[in-house]
Amino acid sequence: MNQPELGIKVTELRQQKNMTQEQLAEICEVSTRTIQRIESGEVDPRSHTLHSLSDALGFDFGADQTSGENGWLATLHLSSLFCIFLIPLVIWLWKRPQSYKIDKQGREVINFQVTMTLAMFVGVIVLVMTVPVLFMAVGNSGIDLGLGIGLSEVMILCAPMPLMLIVIFSAIQGVINTMRSLSDGPIHYPLTIPFIK
Repeated sequence: MNQPELGIKVTELRQQKNMTQEQLAEICEVSTRTIQRIESGEVDPRSHTLHSLSDALGFDFGADQTSGENGWLATLHLSSLFCIFLIPLVIWLWKRPQSYKIDKQGREVINFQVTMTLAMFVGVIVLVMTVPVLFMAVGNSGIDLGLGIGLSEVMILCAPMPLMLIVIFSAIQGVINTMRSLSDGPIHYPLTIPFIK
């Protein structure tokens, strides 16, 4: 892992463990100024310091761990095609200690997919509750829209449209963010609730 990602990850992990820079410096047997410079991205730590940081923070900062990173990132983002948040969750839990990008982007993918899953769940509930009522109200009126299609048939055909739109939106976002990720562009999933920060 290179700077500035390394410094950002060190800061994040240190804060998650409720450690001060001074405490981390003491554990790693370096000066507080060294930790400050690493976290700000000013310097790349020596191999001994990097190993000490890995031990203290429980994260493998080794550069060799990023092999195959692009494949895992593509799998994370393309899992949006299936609207199943379990796939990126498993990948994220497994690979996040090895890659800053997988850790960061995995959170975004999981948050997006959980949000879309909740939207689909709400959509199904709304369909189950409203379509039968509308069908009964309109079905008995005998309104014909021409071409032999009644209003009740049109309602039945259009009812699952919001769910289909959510699936299409998720798939498009997955493909767009896969391309952005592979070209080191910024990742953005709109309409996302940040469940995992």
